[in-house]
Amino acid sequence: MGVGFAGHATRTIPVEESSQVGQVRREALGLAVLAGFGELDAGRVALAATELATNVLRHGGGGRILLSLVQGRAGKGVEVCATDRGPGFSLARCLPDGFSTAGSQGQGLGAIQRQSQVFDAWSDDRGAVVLARIYAEEAPASDLGYGALRVPMRHELVCGDGWFLGWDAGRLVVALVDGLGHGVQANEAAELGTAAVAEAPDLPPDELIARMHARMSRTRGGAAAVFCHDEATGQARFAGVGNIAASIHEGGASGRGMASHPGIVGGQYRRAAPFAIPAASGALLLMHSDGLQSRWNLGQYEGLVFRHPALVVAVLLRDFDRGRDDTSVIAVRLGGRA
Repeated sequence: MGVGFAGHATRTIPVEESSQVGQVRREALGLAVLAGFGELDAGRVALAATELATNVLRHGGGGRILLSLVQGRAGKGVEVCATDRGPGFSLARCLPDGFSTAGSQGQGLGAIQRQSQVFDAWSDDRGAVVLARIYAEEAPASDLGYGALRVPMRHELVCGDGWFLGWDAGRLVVALVDGLGHGVQANEAAELGTAAVAEAPDLPPDELIARMHARMSRTRGGAAAVFCHDEATGQARFAGVGNIAASIHEGGASGRGMASHPGIVGGQYRRAAPFAIPAASGALLLMHSDGLQSRWNLGQYEGLVFRHPALVVAVLLRDFDRGRDDTSVIAVRLGGRA
């Protein structure tokens, strides 16, 4: 594939008191090192992370920061996403320097936007979500139109879900694996499943599921799904086994679901025959494990379907995370635009 990568685990940091702002900064700098950033670009990450964590504490009454290593067209970047349950805000009013609702200098959101190649925000009566993606300065047009979170179950050090995303010459492949249970053994199943796709991403989705089944047969197994899209023809093919939710959203918020077959990849299942579905460029693909409740409806969030995919997954995680399992959510704008 032209660009192919498997998702790193998302680092989730609660921000309920001031010492945790420093923790957010340190861990964001760790991701900047993994992204290969130099000192100046790492400084931009540190500034954005510090401002977002401070805003969560000062204006949102506490919340959490999600830190992710992301892949762009020309290299890796760092994503910092803040969520809170505060009173919300008007982005148009808060971006200009000098505006503050808490007696500060009012430079937070504007400073974050200036450090970021991607900046987006969502605010409603459930709280606020603010997203910043930072790439190296020499790659200002690097962003890919996807968003993904891979969140371990609370108190676990590894995530039993995994995903792979690949783009090459107008062909997209997305795979999501949910290892049975959680912890180290579930993580092993997920890692082997996504690795099987990464080694042969040009295969049809049913053959990729079969490869995953063979590789995961020495593990406890899990649920898995693969989505492939051809931008030139506007046709997609999907195959899934187990409890992976998948849907395509075009224009309106209501989506077309894609059903998976019963069974366990790596255990017992009948070969998953793929089915075709039309999907034009610009549509939004959403896939997630059962760590996210399935009762969400993008129609509840006017206009969210048209926003950056990373903002979409963060809002859904904020409102529908079960909190008692690993959770993976991935959203992709077909055609690669944000």
